[in-house]
Amino acid sequence: MGMRLLGVTILLSLVDVLQAFAIEKKGDVFKKMACPAFLIFENVAYMEDMTFELPCKCKPEEASSVVWYFQKSLHSHKTTVLTDFNGTVIVDSSHIRTGSDLLKRFSIRMFSLIVFRAQVRDSGHYLCGTKEGLFFYGYDVDVQPARQITVAFLDNDEHVQEDYAGQEFTLFTTFWDWTSCDRCGVRGEQRRIGLCYVQSTQLKPRYRTALPNVTSCGSRAVPAHFQHLIHLRSPEVAIRSCLAPCSEKEVPEEGVQSVSNIVYKLGDKPQLPHVPIQYHSQPSKTDLVIACPGARPEHAVAWDKDSVRLYRSHYLVGVKKSMRVFIDHGNHLHLQQVRKRDKATYFCWREGELVAGFQLTVTYQPRRQRSPTDPESIFVMRAVGISFAIIIGIFFLIHMSLYSYLLFRKPPQDTQTPQDTLT
Repeated sequence: MGMRLLGVTILLSLVDVLQAFAIEKKGDVFKKMACPAFLIFENVAYMEDMTFELPCKCKPEEASSVVWYFQKSLHSHKTTVLTDFNGTVIVDSSHIRTGSDLLKRFSIRMFSLIVFRAQVRDSGHYLCGTKEGLFFYGYDVDVQPARQITVAFLDNDEHVQEDYAGQEFTLFTTFWDWTSCDRCGVRGEQRRIGLCYVQSTQLKPRYRTALPNVTSCGSRAVPAHFQHLIHLRSPEVAIRSCLAPCSEKEVPEEGVQSVSNIVYKLGDKPQLPHVPIQYHSQPSKTDLVIACPGARPEHAVAWDKDSVRLYRSHYLVGVKKSMRVFIDHGNHLHLQQVRKRDKATYFCWREGELVAGFQLTVTYQPRRQRSPTDPESIFVMRAVGISFAIIIGIFFLIHMSLYSYLLFRKPPQDTQTPQDTLT
């Protein structure tokens, strides 16, 4: 028994030593990569509305916090500081609005900069350093627009863009992996996002790229006389159908199932939703945008209206010239000029799993009778009275002017002399 206790004690001691070694090894991660003597910028590209993270890959051991800087162009005198100088900025991404300022859409966690719902204007240089102005690492961020995206439905025999070969450069699309099927048990869809890239031997050498002489089209490594590249090619997305089985869900315990049967024994069991339902009232003839909880633009997201599948092949923005109900490239469901027939429960799928419901009711503004004391009624009566007074004044002014004109323009009476009378 004593030998067994001694063995357990030794084993626990070894576990503590290994754990301490693991913590020390994890905390020493910045020693693995030395900061470059000459600051270069690593090229990264994202789609608009995506959230990206930029790790500060190197820093001195004595630096306990970092400061992030943003510059639109390398030699610009305008620099935005993205920190509270303590590295503790935390932002709730669910409360971030599209189009808000960059200073309201970032967070710093463990020396890494996180930018939520990136916009095209966020493209530029991001530098990790100290508040004294010493820089450790830099990024060249290219946020490509989603409004100009090209869509290819592979089920309709549509094809992605062909490579464009010029005299000094080549344009092509780099595709991400296919997303998982956005629905399970029924026909779903998969997306594949592609970003614009350029290959040329004339790229600026201060920028680091994954492949030699290859960078994203909006990178600052592209020479100024190549800026028309952005207009020659746009990001694209490929969409195809898919079918995936649903994962087996846990069956309720026997006692819970018995209670459920007793509660509903007087009739058929109602078809209760198995996901959280949010209730919302929307005034008619207003616009509504619904977001899937926890979903990001790169996720596989699908929408249903009650039991009707809203497939992207019919409801993706841009499929038709005029669309009142559509899904944008950020996976948001848009309902413009809400009508009575839009009243329904909209279900959201995320990564092939039904995650939430959104029950919408449409309200109408009641018509109320205006009293003479209402400000609107007083304004209308005053405007009508002033207009009537002006018209009466103009009427009398015209008649007075005409009367005066006729009064002073009477013809002179004929006069006869005595000689004319005798004659």
